[in-house]
Amino acid sequence: MQIGFYGAAGTVTGSKHLLTLANGKNVLLDCGLFQGRGQDTEQLNRHWGFEPRGVDVLVLSHAHIDHSGLIPKLVKDGFSGQIFCTPATADLCEIMLADSAGIQESEVAYVNKKLAAKGKQLIKPLYDSQDAQRCLKQFNTIKYNEPAEVMEGVELTFTDAGHIIGSAIVNLKITEGDKTTRLTFTGDIGKYGNRILKDPQPFPQADYILCESTYGDRLHDKFGDVEEQLRRVVEETCVAKKGKIIIPAFSVGRTQEIVNVLNNLAFEHQLPSIPVYVDSPLAVDATEIMHNHPECFNEELTEYMENDPSPFGFNKLHYTQSVQESIQLNTLKGPAIIISASGMAEAGRIKHHLKNHIEDPRNTILIVGWATPSSLAGRLRNGEKSVSIYGDYYDVNAEVVVIDPFSAHGDYKEMLQFLSCQNPDLVKRMFLVHGDPEVMPTWTDHLTDAGFKNITVAQYEDIYELL
Repeated sequence: MQIGFYGAAGTVTGSKHLLTLANGKNVLLDCGLFQGRGQDTEQLNRHWGFEPRGVDVLVLSHAHIDHSGLIPKLVKDGFSGQIFCTPATADLCEIMLADSAGIQESEVAYVNKKLAAKGKQLIKPLYDSQDAQRCLKQFNTIKYNEPAEVMEGVELTFTDAGHIIGSAIVNLKITEGDKTTRLTFTGDIGKYGNRILKDPQPFPQADYILCESTYGDRLHDKFGDVEEQLRRVVEETCVAKKGKIIIPAFSVGRTQEIVNVLNNLAFEHQLPSIPVYVDSPLAVDATEIMHNHPECFNEELTEYMENDPSPFGFNKLHYTQSVQESIQLNTLKGPAIIISASGMAEAGRIKHHLKNHIEDPRNTILIVGWATPSSLAGRLRNGEKSVSIYGDYYDVNAEVVVIDPFSAHGDYKEMLQFLSCQNPDLVKRMFLVHGDPEVMPTWTDHLTDAGFKNITVAQYEDIYELL
């Protein structure tokens, strides 16, 4: 049996890990879009490194685009097998893949207009809306903690990852002849004490673990401090400077968490009377899907909803849908908060909001969590003073503020807590994925201190034998 790494190896995004069994059958773990890799991004997303027609089964950990966003292209390029995920993940993928296709189509149209004016060759999207719709026919759902045979000799059990709704730890029990191998892919590990979701769930003892590494070298601030940090940013920007706060945020998970914090501040009369806009049709749809999956909510939120059935809304909050509404936000006078996708500011409406607000010193760009260093959000986070947006450069005169605990990823202590259900002596090998290179040495040291051995930092297109 072999494992090959074709994404999220040596970087965070583009999750694709291919398991090849002794009988030649192939199980693909995730099929994500590379994001924020600069000029390399386009080529990475068009190059598989394996034959899509040769994949027999796809197992999807969760719906974030860096884990699911190339599924339409995989099907377009010949994959005809079943796609297994949780019910909430399937619901989210229906809207997120359509949104991804729409963004690609609109982005390509925008870029092609400039290319045509310069007499350059036009480009095509990775896939279109029809491709995104077509792949949904291959989705099959499995609930948490209900083992299911997805292929002869391969049993799959999802356990709750606590990252976004529907996010799962992928636990495979693989029987080849008289040998049984247990392999776990963590996907993205969530935080403990999340405001909305349940804690990450312990998982069965594994022989091999593919473990995420995003925050393997750092700790988050306590979430109680975050409410005060956010309140202070609002006071300093919207009250003192009469400016606007622009927040790039993923439409699923992070947007709802920010809105929930603002909702609580409003309820406690600690939020100034300023308009808050969620400018993302996807976030609107995702919030509705969240309401439809209360099985993912933690006990505290479930009890809270007995008194307030709408924890993602308050009287100053406005959800925008149409393009015209989004455009109008850029002509707003006076203070406001605008939350818009994407979280890495690489696509979608957020790029237009940044373009229109980044040079005004009264404004604040609030980065709420990790972003690929080469992405627009990552470059802002790292303090660049001039950034390119749609090919034009803008001076970063707005203040850039970072609040990390909004991230849906656990920090290294939380990831170690998550892994504490394992006996390290029984883990034959651990592969580190979903992390930037500079994180890996520190994360490896933490894992070694916890007793894990044979730790391998996976690299792009590496293939390993699982003995």
